Amino acid sequence: MRQLVIVERVCLIGHIVSMVFGLVGILLVIPNAEVILSLSEVGQTVMQWSMAGGGVAYMILGAVGVFLYAYRNLGLGRALCFLVPSVSISLTSELLGTSTGFPFGHYSYLSGLGYKIAGLVPFTIPLSWFYVGCVSYLLARVGLEVDKKPSLLRHLGAIALGALLLTSWDFVLDPAMSQTSLPFWYWQQPGAFFGMPYQNFAGWMGTGSVFMTVAALLWRNNPIKLERSQLNIPLVVYLANFGFATVMSLAAGFSIPVLLGVLLGVAPAVALWLRGSDASTSVAVEAAKQEVSVGNVKVALK
Repeated sequence: MRQLVIVERVCLIGHIVSMVFGLVGILLVIPNAEVILSLSEVGQTVMQWSMAGGGVAYMILGAVGVFLYAYRNLGLGRALCFLVPSVSISLTSELLGTSTGFPFGHYSYLSGLGYKIAGLVPFTIPLSWFYVGCVSYLLARVGLEVDKKPSLLRHLGAIALGALLLTSWDFVLDPAMSQTSLPFWYWQQPGAFFGMPYQNFAGWMGTGSVFMTVAALLWRNNPIKLERSQLNIPLVVYLANFGFATVMSLAAGFSIPVLLGVLLGVAPAVALWLRGSDASTSVAVEAAKQEVSVGNVKVALK
């Protein structure tokens, strides 16, 4: 298990480093082509690799890191019960979106994110739905104590909040990534929200809600038990990806999407993390219960 933790942490650190490296390339190097020419031969090779495969690397590393985290903390079955629906359902939505305009609007992917499935959707895109969707849903589910105090309302609340966290990330990411100096997709019919159609948000909420609902149904007979300390990685992954999107948007001059994302994404994510119980609190509560139980037995004996 220790080796698994090491691989997981290496992947997640590599995920974050890749995002930082990507920001440098997109925001500093590409707009200033002379910088590349001033680099050494090795530097030019690294930069060329970054431009060609950096986006692919950071998504793969994020997906592998989060899957290993889920495997360690939830078990292989529950990890797969989130991975398979999130990847398959998001891919279906993306294929529909890029071919029909439903449910996100009319858009197309450019190069830079890897091999395109059916010539339409880069294979890395469903992976990003998985890892950001997984950390979003875990924060919502644990924060609302779905598995400690199960009820239909809590289940629905966790799905809605998880989908909102996922969509809030897109509030910030989509405007910049489609309008940067090196765009990764473009809108054939630009919308009113900084180039995005409002339909896009409904598509994100809907797609996220569907695969989170499927995962919740698959997990219904096997509740999860995570303490706040075990939510540190989901929170860090969410904030790191949000930070990447924030820098991109601010560099493009889009401050309103960032403020909206902070209000609807970052603030709830942190609040949900804080609501998670920690190990010391759980131990103290259990000890108190045992003490009361022993006390009752003594009273009964008297």
